[in-house]
Amino acid sequence: MLLAVAMFYAFSNGRLRVEIISLLTVAVIALGLYVFPMPGDTKWAGLELAFQGFGHYALVTICCLMILGRGLVVTGALDPAARALHRIWKSSKQLGLLVTLLICLFMSMIINDTPVLVLMIPIMAQLALKGGMAASKTLIPVNAAILIGGMATSIGTSTNLLVVSIANDLGMEPIGVFHFTPIVLIAALVAIPYIWLIMPRLLPDTSAAVAPESRTYLAKLRIDPASPAKGKTIDEVHGMLPEDVIAQLPTGTGSNLERRVYLEGTYDALREAARRLGATLAPSWLVERIRNDSKRLGEDLLVAEMIIAPDSRLIGLTPQTAGLDGVALLGVHQARQPFRETREQTPDARMAEGDVLLVMGLPEDLRRFAENDGLLMLEGGTEMARSAKAGLALAIMVGSVGFASVGLVPIAISSLAGAILMFATGCVRFDRVGRALSAKVIVLVAASIALGKFVLDSGAAEWLGLLLASGLQHMPAEVVLASIMLFVTILTNFASNTTAAAVGTPIAFNLAQILELPAEPLVLAVLFGCNLCYATPIAYQTNMMILTEGDYTFKDYLRSGIPLVVIMTVSLSILLVLWYGI
Repeated sequence: MLLAVAMFYAFSNGRLRVEIISLLTVAVIALGLYVFPMPGDTKWAGLELAFQGFGHYALVTICCLMILGRGLVVTGALDPAARALHRIWKSSKQLGLLVTLLICLFMSMIINDTPVLVLMIPIMAQLALKGGMAASKTLIPVNAAILIGGMATSIGTSTNLLVVSIANDLGMEPIGVFHFTPIVLIAALVAIPYIWLIMPRLLPDTSAAVAPESRTYLAKLRIDPASPAKGKTIDEVHGMLPEDVIAQLPTGTGSNLERRVYLEGTYDALREAARRLGATLAPSWLVERIRNDSKRLGEDLLVAEMIIAPDSRLIGLTPQTAGLDGVALLGVHQARQPFRETREQTPDARMAEGDVLLVMGLPEDLRRFAENDGLLMLEGGTEMARSAKAGLALAIMVGSVGFASVGLVPIAISSLAGAILMFATGCVRFDRVGRALSAKVIVLVAASIALGKFVLDSGAAEWLGLLLASGLQHMPAEVVLASIMLFVTILTNFASNTTAAAVGTPIAFNLAQILELPAEPLVLAVLFGCNLCYATPIAYQTNMMILTEGDYTFKDYLRSGIPLVVIMTVSLSILLVLWYGI
């Protein structure tokens, strides 16, 4: 228990990284049990206990689910949902927020919480810029809905899988994917009105503090002969475009759209305009050639921003005369002078020092282009969605979850098969698997499994169970469940939910035996408590992800999160009592 307390303190202190704390925990268990083995064990048994988490089926399942989630993101399988949200928010902010919360809740039931939030953050930021609610008023509610959805299935979060696997190891009957989903969905009906109507009012409007400078680009759209926009006037074309895109016809091309149209907007807006008009931002033959090279070499396409340096050979040249090789120019952001600016504001104008080019290509081609032509590539680069495989990735995810949910195969096997199919079909590149897997989650889960086993085998779980039983033996069942849930919730919000799961599950299992109660509702109380991580930014990784995006403070999480913790704890405790008849 001293080791568990030290681990909790280290997590809440935040001075050491999660990975280091996790590995130190494994090392302390391994060394401690090697030097001082438990009664009846050899020193080698302690080493096996300490490192068994790295080979545990729960960890393999978690990694496979990360890969499945990555496949949905990189293929753009979730993009249609994002476009539908834009349309709903246009008609009503309140309806848009409600639909957003419900979509997030249901998506996170089968997709890990983190990929869902990764998709939602830029969507909420764009909606805020287009006149929707401030991102600071929507990100915490959206995160809360995602966390509730993740709580609803045994595969919703890695913590759920950890609790279920530890309970199975202790001798409890296996829990199916949707075994406890009705309980969480009924509790969600109570919580959603608070998240939808009240929580945004408790949060500040930090739009001015976090509003980014959205870089706009001048681009030339090549119109396909079969495009629905061909032959239309510029006013008719404007009606087909996103609101934040400005369009004009090239000089001397007449009054109707034929082969080219000039646009100005953000990259996302330009890409959406190209989709609506059935056009391309670069010559179609060039785009096709680059895509074929990507398939042949097995490398992802990137879209990157590059600044023209003072010694660049491109200064004074136009995109047509620059002789760009191996990359496609999608747009130009002109660094216009405040005085004596003579350049036309079109994508065909001469390039100048400080201009930002938006280019697409393979990673090596982009690097060579930057070196040879005197450009400075900005950090990162956007990985282009492999949209041709979006339907396939969605089918693989549905199949993996479906086979497990109807009980044909365990989730460990179906998720592994799904991950293999993601690799085999090219939805996820094997050499990019590191982007799907989180090293922090892997070592944290492995350390938590080891700590949970240690808490059980050392007798600490039985000891704590007796202490809790002495205080709860005369209490009604709902108080027992609520106490366990709150105990785990406090650990979750100020330490780590995986460690709280590892410590709480064996304690709940022992407490059930002492109080002569069924083990399953008490174990579910632990599982639910591990997911009630709304009250602090350190409680879960998604909480940290929105901290900067919304410019939140610690008080914002406490003010909006504590009422939700109370609502969910009371609702879930009562529902568990009614559901199991205890």
